[in-house]
Amino acid sequence: MALLDIKDLTFTYPGRQQPALKSVSFSLSEGDFVVLCGESGCGKSTLLRNLKTVLRPFGKADGTVYYKGVPLDDVSQREQAEEIGYVLQNPENQIVTDKVWHELAFGLENLGVDRDTMRLRVAEMASFFGIQEWFHKDVSQLSGGQKQMLNLAAIMAMQPKVLILDEPTSQLNPIAASDFLNTLAKINRDLGTTILLSEHRMEDVLPNATGVMVMEKGEIAASADPRYIGRILYERKDPMLLAMPAAMQSVYRLERNIPEICPLTVGEGKKWISSLGTPAGSIKEKENEKDLITAIEFKDVWFRYSKNGEDVIRDLNGKIYKGEIFSIIGSNGAGKSTCASLIAGINRPYRGKIKLFDKVGNTFKESLMEGAVSLLIQNPQSFFLKDTVREDLKEALRDRDLSKEEKDSKIEEMARKTFITELLDHHPYDLSGGEQQRAALAKVLLKDSEILVLDEPVKGMDGFLKQKMADILLALKKEGRTIILVSHDLEFCAGISDRCALFFDGNIASVNEPRSFFAENSFYTTSANRMTRHINKRVVTVEDILDLWKKEEG
Repeated sequence: MALLDIKDLTFTYPGRQQPALKSVSFSLSEGDFVVLCGESGCGKSTLLRNLKTVLRPFGKADGTVYYKGVPLDDVSQREQAEEIGYVLQNPENQIVTDKVWHELAFGLENLGVDRDTMRLRVAEMASFFGIQEWFHKDVSQLSGGQKQMLNLAAIMAMQPKVLILDEPTSQLNPIAASDFLNTLAKINRDLGTTILLSEHRMEDVLPNATGVMVMEKGEIAASADPRYIGRILYERKDPMLLAMPAAMQSVYRLERNIPEICPLTVGEGKKWISSLGTPAGSIKEKENEKDLITAIEFKDVWFRYSKNGEDVIRDLNGKIYKGEIFSIIGSNGAGKSTCASLIAGINRPYRGKIKLFDKVGNTFKESLMEGAVSLLIQNPQSFFLKDTVREDLKEALRDRDLSKEEKDSKIEEMARKTFITELLDHHPYDLSGGEQQRAALAKVLLKDSEILVLDEPVKGMDGFLKQKMADILLALKKEGRTIILVSHDLEFCAGISDRCALFFDGNIASVNEPRSFFAENSFYTTSANRMTRHINKRVVTVEDILDLWKKEEG
């Protein structure tokens, strides 16, 4: 008997003609580790939320979800809380207490577990997840990765049989995300917990999965073992191939030496790369920029959030040039988002200066700061003020001297660029995470600022949409815009940036053009670079691999 059995599940949100889910059927057995992927807005989150009644969205549902052979609606809330664990995308949205130890015990307290059992489970989970060192800390002191690990530990303390996770690593840096996903693999392997995971980081998760399901427009379009899903996507000419691990992408996009069992890991990809022989092609190098104009300059910048608090930005110095795409990467808590807020004028340093085009910006009210810089913050929901996306986009044009027809035209054009045309008349809060991200980006771009500061702009986006986003940003660069990206997506930064900077301890630890930058890193680098650095250290993307080993003619 399946642990979870979904039969012909169809779900439609209020006011929408098209269902978000269409006759979805699949089952999960004990010990399965299944990855759910698909383009943004394909229905992944809607499907996952229908697997726990307390999280089920409002709308019309047909079909049945069975848990251990019983319709989910007939399973008590206590049993669901205890046996079906759920981890949300944003770690901030799930934490309910102020102390780490209390968060671990909170779910057990609500279940009425006796004190001795509670102490045993909390101690065991703290040890299993490596939480001992920050067991007594305030939750507010934790990094994003620690908060998400705490969420997982608090759920596992209740000993669930099924663990459902909705893009849990979307806000984590590469190292924290890898640690989190490796912990999931350990839970599945050592505890036998069944896992259903929606995720865009295929690189770290597929090698440990037992199955992959690809969703498309509310339906399960493909389902297979991880090592065979690539061939299915390749034969279907499915854009989701661009979301797969670098090794799998390279095999099927290069169409050479295609093995029967597809490589998934960097190590396996490295062996396959070696089988290709000496590369005949060359990497396309970017031309050196000349006559660089300084757009932003940091001079001895220090910042803290409170008078007696710790410094978040420490003696920051550096320049960002007009018309370049400058990417800032680094661990959670390193100061990246704080740096972005300083550039936008939302916060101001207590020591040092930030110059925009050789003018010092001291307060957010200065016209230079307001007009020259637009900021996309991590949480897109903060951007939405109106009942529809269209009305929100109109808000961005409120102060522009344009006729109604010109404003409508600009909104339609921006909606096409960011792939939200079909979402214009929807409420922003009804959109998926990736859709909200694109709608917020459209609102920022409509402000037509010279400098764009984008904090995690491709969060929740699949490989196909990331490429479209890259096209948008490169077009803006051609117009002379300056773009600062704060991102955990190393592949995206490697492919689009003029320079990359590693932020550490409130400062820039290193900065260089992408090929030199990633060639020197062991962990903060791309899978394509790790696969090929024994042959060519300057490879940073799958596109570089295709350039080096060009497709055979005929």
